[in-house]
Amino acid sequence: MIGRMLVESASVAALTVVLVCAVIRPFRWPEAVFAVPCAVLLAVCGAVPFDHVRQEAERLGPVIGFLAAVLVLATLCDDEGLFHACGTWMARWAHRRPRRLLGAVFVLASVITAALSLDATVVLLTPVVFATAARMGARPKPHVHASAHLSNTASLLLPVSNLTNMLAFTASGLTFTRFALLMLLPWLVAIAVEYAAFRRFFAADLDAPTGQAEAAEPPQIPLFALVTVAATLAGFAVASATGIDPAWAAAAGATVMAARALVRRHTTPAAIIRSASLPFLAFVLALGIVVRAVVDNGLGTALGRVLPDGAGLPALLGSAALAAVLANLINNLPAVLALVPLAAPSGPGAVLAVLLGVNIGPNLTYAGSLATLLWRRIAHHHDHEVELKEFTLLGLLTVPAALALATLALWASLQLIGT
Repeated sequence: MIGRMLVESASVAALTVVLVCAVIRPFRWPEAVFAVPCAVLLAVCGAVPFDHVRQEAERLGPVIGFLAAVLVLATLCDDEGLFHACGTWMARWAHRRPRRLLGAVFVLASVITAALSLDATVVLLTPVVFATAARMGARPKPHVHASAHLSNTASLLLPVSNLTNMLAFTASGLTFTRFALLMLLPWLVAIAVEYAAFRRFFAADLDAPTGQAEAAEPPQIPLFALVTVAATLAGFAVASATGIDPAWAAAAGATVMAARALVRRHTTPAAIIRSASLPFLAFVLALGIVVRAVVDNGLGTALGRVLPDGAGLPALLGSAALAAVLANLINNLPAVLALVPLAAPSGPGAVLAVLLGVNIGPNLTYAGSLATLLWRRIAHHHDHEVELKEFTLLGLLTVPAALALATLALWASLQLIGT
């Protein structure tokens, strides 16, 4: 009994260390510096058997490979000028009207998050939003907060939009196309709720007069990057329908962009490797092992008691709410790692309800997702103060309504389309 309590305590302590260090990043060290030793320590002390370590590596391996390819693809698209073109289009479309700029940010952030993952929205689009608001003389707060919220909420649509989606997609047994069809209505509903809430919450900022705006040059569309992204998305659907791992389609798109950039000497092999963010990939694998230890040593049993069974509307609402709460307690990536295996026996609907919770729920707190933490660092880098009270109030206005209505939309999609 004492030995089991020690193992449980060690597992919880390791997860706490990993998450706290991911939030505050002591000495600006990568998250993997803390996560990898914790995972190794848990394996060595027997908190997670080596067979379970191997199982986690096999489960997360394709997901990590896919994430690496998408990160490379997004970075190379940025090098081609795709995000600069987005900024110039937003400025021209808004024409010194902040409310129109908010609409443009919502459209672009939603599309970019869905197609190139939430990391592209946080890391690459957020600086563009800052620059565009400054060019217009508009207050940046509504538009910058929109990129944070949409990096989570707008990542519902495709399996490729978020690492949490890839984990849920693998467990759901759905094809790429059916996943997208089932999530289309929840995606639209959640974004619409966010947009309505933002217009009300930031009314004073959106109605403030703008300064003297700079003339926005016509956007130069990087056609090669757009065509490559479109072909990659089509490749995801084809690969899924033919039983091929979508990671191969992502790798093909990244390879095409990398080859072009290398031939034109716009990048180097070292830069491409850096864009894959290898330390973060190691962090994801280590976090999976740490979470597996916590699940094996008590959390899985506890969650199994409270997670609803079935795919009826009350069960879907309960699963989504539990996932949202857990995401804000331990971060959404550990939450999906813990909940998806428990929800899978109830069918794809239950898995997708968990996904709604771990993707929409993190907008309630800073610690809900790694994307939000990264967004906050980028905002501070641009001398933009993010107030905890304001962020939380905005989350309280958006998260419950978006989560409830998106879950209702998921239930309706399941009735109309089936699994």
